[in-house]
Amino acid sequence: MRLVQVALRAQDLERATSFYGDLIGAQPRAVFDPPGLVFFDIGGTRLLLEKGAPPSLVYLEVGDLQRTVDDLRVQGVHIVAEPHLIFVHEDDRLGPAGSEEWMAFILDSEDNTVGLVSRIRTSGD
Repeated sequence: MRLVQVALRAQDLERATSFYGDLIGAQPRAVFDPPGLVFFDIGGTRLLLEKGAPPSLVYLEVGDLQRTVDDLRVQGVHIVAEPHLIFVHEDDRLGPAGSEEWMAFILDSEDNTVGLVSRIRTSGD
């Protein structure tokens, strides 16, 4: 089993498409308007922006959390929570053993909270 798709509420599809296009650095894979659906591909999982979707919380992995947050701040994105340590992975149950998991939270263009995640290796190779 694998995660196929995540849907996010988008009151304004054009604005949301621009926001997520900039955030993930990609163009939509498909747009169907009407009825108002925009699909992005994120590592093989579809991100669906849809007017009728309920609010949800999505976590996206980024390479450099602090730089991503700094870039988003310059763009005027509301930072809900600055980068902070969430968890140290002593084993590999939830992430690579010997790494730290850092997160920050932002509001997207549609007032959905989005978690940004980076893992930093602290030991080993």
